[in-house]
Amino acid sequence: MNHDRIHAREPTHDHDRWTTGRITALDERDGHCVVTVDDDGTAVDLMVTLAVRDLFVSRLDIPADASPVGERVWYRKKGGR
Repeated sequence: MNHDRIHAREPTHDHDRWTTGRITALDERDGHCVVTVDDDGTAVDLMVTLAVRDLFVSRLDIPADASPVGERVWYRKKGGR
């Protein structure tokens, strides 16, 4: 399975290949994490592993017990942009 890419911090490489959005929801589906991101009014579902979810959420500038909903992230859909 191809997974999407997501970063909690602005990427330092290939800036033109990344899109910025705000997290609107996190759900689990089929053993993976679906991160829904708002891209200027359009909902984009990103599929990542649970390990990637844990990693990018830990890198957000929020308290450990806080929800990542509303936080800004950088992402790329599988297959690139």
